[in-house]
Amino acid sequence: MIQINNIKKVFRTEELETLALNNVSFTIQQGEFVAIMGPSGCGKSTLLNILGMLDSPTEGQYIFNEQEVGKLKGRAKTQMRKSHVGFVFQSFNLIEELTVFENVELPLVYLRIKASERKTMVNAILKRMKMAHRENHFPQQLSGGQQQRVAIARAVISQPKLILADEPTGNLDSKNGQEVMQLLTELNQAGTTVIMVTHSKRDAHFAHRVVNLFDGKLVTTQGNA
Repeated sequence: MIQINNIKKVFRTEELETLALNNVSFTIQQGEFVAIMGPSGCGKSTLLNILGMLDSPTEGQYIFNEQEVGKLKGRAKTQMRKSHVGFVFQSFNLIEELTVFENVELPLVYLRIKASERKTMVNAILKRMKMAHRENHFPQQLSGGQQQRVAIARAVISQPKLILADEPTGNLDSKNGQEVMQLLTELNQAGTTVIMVTHSKRDAHFAHRVVNLFDGKLVTTQGNA
């Protein structure tokens, strides 16, 4: 599903050049759950942004679903991201002015799905995430765990092939964190590929495989028993 070949990412300013990723290569199969670990500043989030097509590598090749992402024009890349990739962030990234229902519905609006279909799909995913009773609440009226459930609902509402999770339990207590990891596991077991950046060894244990980065380089990759 994903093939990364000799990816480099360089950030340049007038005075400074920073090598964030240095010849990173790996493959991820459809249906895998992969954790990316490493110290702060090692390139984890940069790699996740490239995998999510939010950023482009300076050098190297990224193949997603047998298509070379670097050869896609802006609109085609945006459409591929909207159709196939869901994002879950540490800070939830919900829109405060929108209700739970409206936050989850938003990706379907961008995909121009009919209002009647949107309603059915949103109701179904909120029920699955046990958040249907909060559909008319605003994010500030929810606990951290509830906000992350809504964020996951929004990420999966368009049935993406890939979920990218950046420290999904970073702002949660252990109980809510465990529940979020269980949700990601259930989504993965249903066939969705999950790639998660984390500092937590506990969370990484949910993954099939752990990729370790250090100073922008892939240093080890290991499977979980």
